[in-house]
Amino acid sequence: MNTPKKTLLVLLFCGLLGSARADSFPPDTSRKARLPSAKGMMRQDSLNHAAMGHAMHDMMQMQQSVSMMSHLYSRNLPMNRNASGTAWHPDHTPMYMYMSHPTGPSGKPWMTMLHYSLFIRHTNQNFNNPGQRGRATAFDAPNYVMGMAQRQVGRRGLLALKAMLSLDPLTVGNNGYPLLFQSGETYKGERLVDRQHQHDLFSELSVGYSYALSRNADVFGYVGYPGEPALGPPAFMHRISSFNNPDSPLGHHWTDASHITYGVATAGFRYKITKLEVSSFTGREPNENRFGFDRPRFDSYSYRLSVNPSPSLALQFSQGFLKSPEAIEPDHNVTRTTASLLHSKPLGRPDRYVSSALVWGMNSHDRQNESAYLAESSLQLGRMALFGRFENITKSVDELGLHSYFFDYDTDETLLATINSLTLGMNYRLVQLAQTDLTLGAQLTGHFPGKTLEPVYGQFPLSGQIYLRITPSLMPMRLPGKHH
Repeated sequence: MNTPKKTLLVLLFCGLLGSARADSFPPDTSRKARLPSAKGMMRQDSLNHAAMGHAMHDMMQMQQSVSMMSHLYSRNLPMNRNASGTAWHPDHTPMYMYMSHPTGPSGKPWMTMLHYSLFIRHTNQNFNNPGQRGRATAFDAPNYVMGMAQRQVGRRGLLALKAMLSLDPLTVGNNGYPLLFQSGETYKGERLVDRQHQHDLFSELSVGYSYALSRNADVFGYVGYPGEPALGPPAFMHRISSFNNPDSPLGHHWTDASHITYGVATAGFRYKITKLEVSSFTGREPNENRFGFDRPRFDSYSYRLSVNPSPSLALQFSQGFLKSPEAIEPDHNVTRTTASLLHSKPLGRPDRYVSSALVWGMNSHDRQNESAYLAESSLQLGRMALFGRFENITKSVDELGLHSYFFDYDTDETLLATINSLTLGMNYRLVQLAQTDLTLGAQLTGHFPGKTLEPVYGQFPLSGQIYLRITPSLMPMRLPGKHH
């Protein structure tokens, strides 16, 4: 828009503002209604010029802020597409965060964002099968906080910084939290089973730089220690479809467990709606010391193809070749293949939307394939939300620590067990204060472990929980209307 048109719009705005102010007061009905003096007219003219100057200044600041609001790794994509690592969300994904635009020491403006989630909860696992495996209760507080900052560099560059921390080592416990049929990582040298491991204090420290070749094409690089390679969908805690569920999916180590990796380097290229990226990273999962930094190895690699065909959809296919991911099985390598479809759609108002995910992951090793399927959805209706998650996953009895229960140690045969799990829940926002939400929620999970596992876990194990969740409020902003 050229300068004369801007001035005309500002004058029109000031005139309408003046009319609105005049209409807000009753007219002077006295017989001696005084005409404005020349001095008063000059003062009013001066005030009008000052108001116009302030309005133009505010408009310029607004234009500058809007121009800075972009994706972390592209100046030509909307910020709503940001997800964990370098993954993509749909452009219509709502955002719960605080945002500011400070000026750095060099005088150049930054855009900073802060997002966090804290669940204060009581969970009760397998409560309907006394004496059976996996029965446990706990009062804990899974949590994380993520800070992001970006600054434009020159006419085409963009610098992005990210840090994610979790106080799980203090609020969850050394051996994680109870979660029926969950498996992955170790505690005191033993495989964790029926528990979700805690996350590291430092879950991501990364730097990214992108360069716009044109409006339709970008190249970018990303380095993290720790960070997330180009493998899998956005991590579960960053998907809006699982925003209301504090539990990790049972297929976490089949799809998105590499979101905390000590040593990641990613390079990518975007053309219009498609992005291709490759990563070199450390295949070994984090060790039991959740406060420290693991040794970077860069012994594994992955690739991911992402496509956003519309503002409401995000699709990806990826494959990773992980060397020795489990410390308890150092000679055990895994090929992980994943595919996902994310959907997000506003329902007329910013605080009404539906967000869903379909995720598939497969771990291949020793001529054996184990698959995990997940479907989850969240319906936000103002202050209330309804959500659900269904999982179908195949795990070996070795993975569940049940080899001795079914077989002698001398046999090489491996038995696979299929687990179906359905979670339904709802929550309600109790308080919204200073752009912060306090939400009360509850959920119930029913498991269908199949005949093989019934003698160990019982019939139809049920698990439930209640929680208070604290997060930033939904950030009011106009969702992108068209795809770039």
